[in-house]
Amino acid sequence: MIPVKSYAAFSATEPLKPYPFERREPGPLDVQIDILFCGVCHSDLHTVRGDWGPQQYPLCPGHEMVGKVVKVGKKVKRFKIGDPVGVGCMVNSCGKCAPCKNNEESYCEKGATFSYGAPDPKEVGRITQGGYSTGIVVDEKFVLKIPKTIPLDRAAPLLCAGITTYSPLKHWKIKKGDQVAVAGLGGLGHMGVKFARSLGAKVTVLSTSENKRADAMKLGAHKFAVVKDPKDFAALAGSFNFILNTISAKHSYNDYLSLLKLNGTMVLVGLPEPLPLAAGGLIMKRKSLAGSLIGGIKETQEMLNYCGKKKIASDIEVIPMDKINEAYERMLRSDVKYRFVIDLKSLK
Repeated sequence: MIPVKSYAAFSATEPLKPYPFERREPGPLDVQIDILFCGVCHSDLHTVRGDWGPQQYPLCPGHEMVGKVVKVGKKVKRFKIGDPVGVGCMVNSCGKCAPCKNNEESYCEKGATFSYGAPDPKEVGRITQGGYSTGIVVDEKFVLKIPKTIPLDRAAPLLCAGITTYSPLKHWKIKKGDQVAVAGLGGLGHMGVKFARSLGAKVTVLSTSENKRADAMKLGAHKFAVVKDPKDFAALAGSFNFILNTISAKHSYNDYLSLLKLNGTMVLVGLPEPLPLAAGGLIMKRKSLAGSLIGGIKETQEMLNYCGKKKIASDIEVIPMDKINEAYERMLRSDVKYRFVIDLKSLK
């Protein structure tokens, strides 16, 4: 077994604190990774605090991991010692169902094995533990190559925030000239702006905060609009082909759907509390309301390669591991531009 250091939650109400534990030894198809940086996602906070249901503790979160390969199994072909690599939200799937065979492992019919808090098929009786740790062992199928043109610390959030926004833009075939709105400018939204702009879309950021305007324009948005009350939405009615809705706070879908053109689509990538949906808002202009999770491994690698070619990376604030509880509180106040990334050297 391989000893690692980490920070973990020991209950839904306690601060995260140090937690030493052991990883399995690499098997023939495994890659052992020295984790150097790990992004901090809102879903980390929601999970460890039990907002999405009861958890098994201790629980080490983190699903935006990047680092270097330190050991490979004897049957591993795609990686060698020293390679810069990443691990995102998944570490396994059934590999046999239709989504898995179609390179969409995140939609595995038996349920993908997520990077933390999931029953570990490689170690029966244990749950997976994530990237707030100094190392991990992962099946090579779920390890990603990080292009050398992307700084490792700024690459980490691409493994969740990046693919979560890239995947729907590609699935709905966003192209040059499309009128695209990005609702919310946080960890997900700031990547949505970068990707939509790089695809040639005309990008508008929708926010309830005027103080996000300068950042939105700096990130590449063509326009910025404050949307707080009915007159704000009325002024933008029928403006957009596509809305990438990254908002995680409770809000009215009906208001945002009113901003779509004929045949327009709004895709949800946040998980707000539900509110009533008016069917008429969809029917009258043949609009669509959809959702999107992350992408499969093939698409995630495509996204990373695209970022490497286009020089796209996340805007981050690097923190030491012992600042994670402070970072959680700041994240709740939207006091980060735009993703915290943990420097795991601070644990070593």
